[in-house]
Amino acid sequence: MNQENQLQNRIIVIDKEVTWDKTQVIMSKTNAFGIIEYANEVFVDVCGYEDYELMGQPHNIIRHPDMPRVIFKVLWENLKSGKNFHAIVKNLAKSGRYYWVITDFEIAKDENGVIVNYFGRRQAVPQEVIALHIEPLYKKLLQIEAASGMEFSEKYLIGFLEEKKRTYVEYIKELIYEHEKSQAKFAHYEVQENDEEEERGFFRRLFNR
Repeated sequence: MNQENQLQNRIIVIDKEVTWDKTQVIMSKTNAFGIIEYANEVFVDVCGYEDYELMGQPHNIIRHPDMPRVIFKVLWENLKSGKNFHAIVKNLAKSGRYYWVITDFEIAKDENGVIVNYFGRRQAVPQEVIALHIEPLYKKLLQIEAASGMEFSEKYLIGFLEEKKRTYVEYIKELIYEHEKSQAKFAHYEVQENDEEEERGFFRRLFNR
């Protein structure tokens, strides 16, 4: 059994959220295989692992059992093809508590165009977005994975997004935009449908970069 599995198997999952400063950004750097090479202080504080426990570990050391595998499949397919991907993820802290984040990545390549590092930024997601939209969807995907496997979980996700006429990232953007608009954070900022530049601009604003 590898070290990551040993660490996770000692964790008792608790249905309570980590208390953390949700204005902060969790940052990490991994190699091309998702092995952690750097974690900022916010990451350490939120997940509860010490630096020495994180270094050299696969990033999925913090994977929560409530997360459907298909979301990570889609995320990694995009990252490996050199595309940033914004996913809403429930993570597992060392304490057994959970914390929800949305992802943002910069992808570093060598002189031959080969991916060498992923720089990940993660920040909090509005609770209303999670409770009303993300948790019901993820629970459904998890149930399908348990009953029929990840192939049919992915088929369900595809059908769900086809009905919405959105990609996963467009759907996530719309949920957050509508919430933030109701909070007047982006009241001045009109969203445009299926506009790639507008989408990048929206997430740059969200992550303040």
